[in-house]
Amino acid sequence: MEKQQIISNTEAFVKSSLEHAEGGHDWFHILRVWNNAKLISKHENVNIFIVELGALLHDIADSKFHNGDETIGPKVAREFLESQLVEESVIIHIEKIISHISYKGGNFEQKFTSPELEVVQDADRLDAIGAVGIARCFNYGGFKNRPLYNPEIAPKLNQTKDEYKNSKAPTINHFYEKLLLLKDRMNTKSGKKIAEERHQYMEIFLQQFYNEWDGEK
Repeated sequence: MEKQQIISNTEAFVKSSLEHAEGGHDWFHILRVWNNAKLISKHENVNIFIVELGALLHDIADSKFHNGDETIGPKVAREFLESQLVEESVIIHIEKIISHISYKGGNFEQKFTSPELEVVQDADRLDAIGAVGIARCFNYGGFKNRPLYNPEIAPKLNQTKDEYKNSKAPTINHFYEKLLLLKDRMNTKSGKKIAEERHQYMEIFLQQFYNEWDGEK
């Protein structure tokens, strides 16, 4: 099967699979990450076929919505890619991208890397910061019925993987526990450049938030 046909089939599969997904992890999130990945890839020496498949399938079964089970995403992706007669080496690479792409707390050490993973990871992280990142953050906080902010609950930095996964902290804390840390964890030059501006936007937002919270503006 032609690679472009496989990409088109993957797009249709993901769009259908995520039809009823939470708003921050829906098809439009995938589309933004896919577009980010293609943009970053223009400046990187990567296998674009693997990058596109990785971007499209990276959240096909996010563990957050499957009781923390991190094996479901790679399994679903493998079954689909096998149905498309994708070669085994590519399937294994996609499985590894899905397994290693997500942020798992400040103390987590990533054990696999590749140029393709670096691109897809940057593309995904860019969608977690800036204006869209702020919107997604509060959308997920509402989905989990978390308070917006509680001055008495301080952010917990350098969390273990389990602490990060099981956190029920106010949404504002997530900025300090993840979002504001991402700028310095970008892999590619173009990813870092885009992240700088989005990071600054979040800092401005937080200052405005605190001013309004305290009745100063």
